[in-house]
Amino acid sequence: MSPLPASRGLYFEEFQVGQHILTAARTVTESDVVTFAGLSGDYNQIHTDAAFSQSTPFGQRVAHGLLCLSIVSGLAMRTGVLESTVLAFREINEWKFIKPVFLGDTIHAELDVTETKALPRLNAGSVTIAIQVKNQREEVVMKGVWITLVMSKP
Repeated sequence: MSPLPASRGLYFEEFQVGQHILTAARTVTESDVVTFAGLSGDYNQIHTDAAFSQSTPFGQRVAHGLLCLSIVSGLAMRTGVLESTVLAFREINEWKFIKPVFLGDTIHAELDVTETKALPRLNAGSVTIAIQVKNQREEVVMKGVWITLVMSKP
């Protein structure tokens, strides 16, 4: 993993295919699930009802998949790679929810740059990032591809 600038993200020209970035980890809490249910309106019992969830194949509550995707977005930003240089998240492709994330699980992400494409008329470029999200047991719980728009060097 290459060292990252402390005060700003990487410009488009600084991304390279094959670049590997590891995020910090974060534990998914009860508060996260309750707050996300309130924000999204998704009060599905598998997320919010401990007694009901015991009768499901999972045997316990499962964190919302979109909550975990949002957490991963935050973890990716915390790496600093996109700080002040990302213009937009353009696409989320082939996203798969592979295993449940339970309350108390700790997740992190591994980001791999798979493609870059200059977009000179936008003074930016497209950076394609393959992402694997893993739990504390290093099991892949979700994966997919993000396409971001990153500004070019001034």
